[in-house]
Amino acid sequence: MPEAGSGRRRVARVVLLDPDDRILLLHGHEPDDPADAWWFTPGGGVEGDETREEAALRELAEETGITEVDLGPVLWKRYCSFPFDGRRWDQDEWYYLARVRGTEAAPRPRALTELETRSLAGLRWWTSAELSAARETVYPTRLAELLRTLLDEGPPSAPVVLAPEIV
Repeated sequence: MPEAGSGRRRVARVVLLDPDDRILLLHGHEPDDPADAWWFTPGGGVEGDETREEAALRELAEETGITEVDLGPVLWKRYCSFPFDGRRWDQDEWYYLARVRGTEAAPRPRALTELETRSLAGLRWWTSAELSAARETVYPTRLAELLRTLLDEGPPSAPVVLAPEIV
């Protein structure tokens, strides 16, 4: 649901960390071209009169099956625009910090939309080192650097506004 007058989809994303400081990322691709793939954080659009916090928790549960989390502050905000499934998506994204209360060995999606079913290839936990060494596309593009700063310095005192990403 776009914000009034902006045409932008309001999105809540989750930087989900486990007790070992690994981050959970989803592996997505163009529905008609699995070779056009990338990794990204769980999350999605705000629905109805949901708050962004409620959307973050709902999306996390739907996409990963994980419901036992401690939702923390908004870490980052960004505007992004990208082509996907034959249309352009303009999004105002807020990234929330969250921690699982225990180790989740094999999270599984439990309520995907039809589009998500056609475009998600899996998910996995990444260490900061693995993310820094990744040759695959990851969004936001500075996620490895942002995660390292988060782990070294803790959450920022106010959300950091990231540079827009327009693909």
